[in-house]
Amino acid sequence: MNRFAQSAIAVAAGATIALAAPLAASAHVTLDENTAEAGSFAVLTFKVPNESATEATNKVTVTLPADTPFAYVSYVPVPGWTTELTRTTLDTPVEGEDGTVTEAVTAVTWTADAGSEIQDGQLQFFPLSVGPVPDTGSIVLPVDQTYTDGTVVSWSETGDNAEDPAPVLYVNDAPAADHHGGADDDHAAVSVEETDAAGTSSSGDVLARVLGIGGLVVGAVGIVLAVTARRKTTAE
Repeated sequence: MNRFAQSAIAVAAGATIALAAPLAASAHVTLDENTAEAGSFAVLTFKVPNESATEATNKVTVTLPADTPFAYVSYVPVPGWTTELTRTTLDTPVEGEDGTVTEAVTAVTWTADAGSEIQDGQLQFFPLSVGPVPDTGSIVLPVDQTYTDGTVVSWSETGDNAEDPAPVLYVNDAPAADHHGGADDDHAAVSVEETDAAGTSSSGDVLARVLGIGGLVVGAVGIVLAVTARRKTTAE
């Protein structure tokens, strides 16, 4: 194989890695649906992917708001996981539909039984039923993801450039065009498709990348075959 063919393959391989890397890096803890109407009862499904190639996820903790609390919180049992609700006495009682709320669930923790941890390449769903949804703009729902080596990833940041973005439930505010919490990624509201700032859906973007990768690989193989055939003909 001559130097030209080797260079072509190297370029194709490098482009393949460059395109594939963002796909792997885009896995965040998110909400399956990220919008809800004020006053309604909503099911918040947190999608938690494992992002470690060597460690498993064995605990997940969601922090719920204390300033605009949910008067009602219940969970759907997740097989192989134990669920614990943390209740807090509110500093400032909140008037709800059924009266004054003085205590609310402010955290939910799921802990994996042995053998039920989220392994590399796996995704787990953690559903909560909450309500009534506060009449507010949006609700940030930080998530702590704990790995078997003790490492904790705190999905709690906000802003367009957040490295570890928190899931956000949008109530009166419009969902961000490029956020990490439901309308974009696999992390909640009405089933919405993730879009970037230009309005391109994430699923379409992924498909385009996959097709691009396939095209590069096919192109590289074609170059190698052409060069090999040419050398064979010349030798004859």
